[in-house]
Amino acid sequence: MLGGTEFVGRAVVEAALGRGWEVTVFHRGRHDAPPGVRSLLGDRTAPGGLAALDEDPGEWDVVVDTWSAAPRAVRDTARLLRGRAGQYVYVSSCSVYAWAPPAGYDEDAPLVEGASADAEQSAYPQDKRGGELAVLDAFGADRSVLVRSGLILGPYENIGRLPWWLGRTARGGPVLAPGPRELPLQYVDVRDLAGWILHAAERALSGPYNLVSPQGHATMGALLDACVRVTGGVAELRWTEPGVILEAGIEPWTELPVWVPPGSDLHDALHSADVSRAVGAGLVCRPVEETVADTWRWLEDVGGVAPQRPDRPRSGLDPEVEAKVLAAG
Repeated sequence: MLGGTEFVGRAVVEAALGRGWEVTVFHRGRHDAPPGVRSLLGDRTAPGGLAALDEDPGEWDVVVDTWSAAPRAVRDTARLLRGRAGQYVYVSSCSVYAWAPPAGYDEDAPLVEGASADAEQSAYPQDKRGGELAVLDAFGADRSVLVRSGLILGPYENIGRLPWWLGRTARGGPVLAPGPRELPLQYVDVRDLAGWILHAAERALSGPYNLVSPQGHATMGALLDACVRVTGGVAELRWTEPGVILEAGIEPWTELPVWVPPGSDLHDALHSADVSRAVGAGLVCRPVEETVADTWRWLEDVGGVAPQRPDRPRSGLDPEVEAKVLAAG
């Protein structure tokens, strides 16, 4: 596991350990690796940063990589490991599709242009596509799995989306709930993502897979109702029309995490992917209520404040803006 101490990487490591697999984690040492792994330290962005991996005599059945920055880091690692690993699973993103993908897009949809395996960090879609190209170059199409994930939720989340909603409903009072209630969402619980990655490794799958829940698996109403329930039921959801929210200048996705207005290009891109290939290859998604409850339990265990990735903007709505919109309604 390249990384393996936070969110997706940690979930993959814990799932692998739970299956009795032997796990090596290559990481920078900024966070403790999960107990039970073999740990190698190095920084993929630094000169000579792969030395510990290069000098290690180990061989592996599968490598899992979640890298999101300069594609050249994936290139260098994949080239180093191509003769010592059987398969390379790269956690990519549905952002690699050319904007704006139509509702119902599958893995054959057009991809972003301007990506290169040799590139420095640029824009997120090109970075992720560059990472894919790096893996394909080193391992070939038959030994590569490109996991094009969408919205990822669940325990260990360090982006701040579901933790923000849980924190907001825990504070209670009227809550600006972006409508409509029945708005369909697509996301994947990080543990279901991890389980599918290991399933793909066991079965030697290859190729790209859109990895989120099927359309209609959850709705905005089901998600927020679950948040209210697990945090004690002290919040009152005030469902508000999308037009009112947009007219107030509130940014979808960032200020109101997870939510994007129906009928928009952003909603089609984030919440309407065709995932039949992944479902056919074993993807099973747990109920939204379980994801929310387990994330709240984890959040309480860490003192109520989720870790935050420094390279991602903070999510959430200013309380004064929320109060103003609610008062106007």
